[in-house]
Amino acid sequence: MTTISAATPSVQGGGTSGTSSAGSDTAAQISRVTQQIAKLTQQLKDIPNSEGTAEQKKKQQEQIQQQIQLLQAQLQQLMRKQAEEAEQKQTQNHPNTPTQGKIEGVNNPSVDHQVDIYI
Repeated sequence: MTTISAATPSVQGGGTSGTSSAGSDTAAQISRVTQQIAKLTQQLKDIPNSEGTAEQKKKQQEQIQQQIQLLQAQLQQLMRKQAEEAEQKQTQNHPNTPTQGKIEGVNNPSVDHQVDIYI
């Protein structure tokens, strides 16, 4: 009887947000989680060829699928965090850039440039 137990290590970021290493730390975490998902996916593919009863194989398959789901949720969280860090970095690099560009030119809507239209 072969028993395979796989523990899913928790990937948590250190409180380094706001520093330049935070982005690379998040990227490294994303890479590790992606590798873990690939490893578990391969284990999932190898289950039919492994030893054990059908019930054991089914139980093992369910456990691996649960671990993959948890890692996928963690991956989504890390990707959101990376996107937020990139957005913060962009706003830090360009603090005076408004979210909407300044409107200039002839078609500038303002109090001075109004036209009354009667139908």
